[in-house]
Amino acid sequence: MSVGEILLEVTKYDNEQKEMKSELLKICWYMRGGVTYEEAHYLTYEDKLLIGDIVKDNLETTRKSGMPFF
Repeated sequence: MSVGEILLEVTKYDNEQKEMKSELLKICWYMRGGVTYEEAHYLTYEDKLLIGDIVKDNLETTRKSGMPFF
């Protein structure tokens, strides 16, 4: 690999890592302390998707009902 290709790969992995951290922190926030950041790391990919779906459903219900969501 050339230096440019290596830098592209490193940048790609760095962005993926940041995205993963962001998703884990969102799970922790939405769970209101029910899941710690460390515990979130042990969730399976499927668990993360299911939790994300639940959060999206709850946000949509909150929007439709006009109730506040903190």
